[in-house]
Amino acid sequence: MNVTLKPSLGQASVSCRAGRNLSSTLLAGFCGLLLAAGISRAETVTNLEAVDASGVSTWNGSFPIVLTGVILNDPGEMLDSTPDFMPWDDGANMFELGGQWQIFVQTVSSGDRGGVECWMAQNYGNLPWEGNSDFSYTDAAWASEVSRVSHDSATGHAFHKGDLVKITANGSLFYGGMQNINEEHSIDPAYDFTISLVSSNYGLPAPEVISLSSVIRTNLGPTGHYDIFDPTRATGGEHWQGMRVRINGLTLVTTNGWSTNSDWDSRYCTATDGEGRQFPLIHPLFDLGPAPTNRFDATGVFLQESGSGTDGTFGYELFVQEIAPSAGAVLSIAAVPSGIQVSWPGSLSNYQLQSADSLAAPNWTSVTNLSALVNGQNTLILKAPAAKKFYRLQRDQ
Repeated sequence: MNVTLKPSLGQASVSCRAGRNLSSTLLAGFCGLLLAAGISRAETVTNLEAVDASGVSTWNGSFPIVLTGVILNDPGEMLDSTPDFMPWDDGANMFELGGQWQIFVQTVSSGDRGGVECWMAQNYGNLPWEGNSDFSYTDAAWASEVSRVSHDSATGHAFHKGDLVKITANGSLFYGGMQNINEEHSIDPAYDFTISLVSSNYGLPAPEVISLSSVIRTNLGPTGHYDIFDPTRATGGEHWQGMRVRINGLTLVTTNGWSTNSDWDSRYCTATDGEGRQFPLIHPLFDLGPAPTNRFDATGVFLQESGSGTDGTFGYELFVQEIAPSAGAVLSIAAVPSGIQVSWPGSLSNYQLQSADSLAAPNWTSVTNLSALVNGQNTLILKAPAAKKFYRLQRDQ
């Protein structure tokens, strides 16, 4: 087995041309899939991101493949693509990858679920297993590559979040728990991926509201990590990997990474739900304002970076794009002609309405009626009870 290094965004594994990296921790690589000639075929994110019990990719398809989905981030939000060629220079610039470019795309296909990362970098030749400046893009060539993947070739449209696009991939690599679309660390055009516009301003998917209890344990799991991992992808972090989500009721534990510093590793903060769980947040390259001092909700892209090519059971994190003060879990109850109206903040999608007949040794049961979102409030109209009835909001566990 070859050796790779942990990349700055947990992206890459060793293939015939090895992975991207900005750190110095040696890790075992995972051999990527070779480019196969053939006609483009539609692929699903569900298939592409399938994993085994170790969280390692089980995808065995062939290229080229086509994926359709919505762009979740502007190209400049995650990584700095400014041209910055650095020669190998006998290893003096080892791991200096220069400009990097990245987007996430979430599927919209019926029956499919999840999102996939598309990434590339400038100075592949500065990886030690390459060690040759000929394997890097010059500044001019890199600028051309960035422009190529940032614009629709037919219309010149500059891609941005909310665009519906079609991605044709000629290569991918598995690392850190994700199978990612990339150039397999080669400047050979045969490994290029292309992006074409399907619909401009299609709209971002509504974020799925989750609680930290859905993805993080308060005790170590069987793999020695707090992350909740499910290889079926029906629950835990795998269920939301690469998707737009909202995590409510967070408080920052550390704030030193709440910064637009261009270095990915310098933009990490730690948040908690106040119930013994902690979770990493990544600040974007645009200003989110001062670090929140009170409870807040964070919306962004749910990522995974286990830092390994052989263990993908941990490393979940949130790339933050929006923050808002957390709404209090407050119920409002009012009489209406048809009974009673019960409402609570619409951002609290991870809360369940419950009722009881008495507060003396109460037997709380879930109210199964479906609520509707009205003026930002989850709202239910219930039949007026014949006797006293008590209601509460219970956070999902």
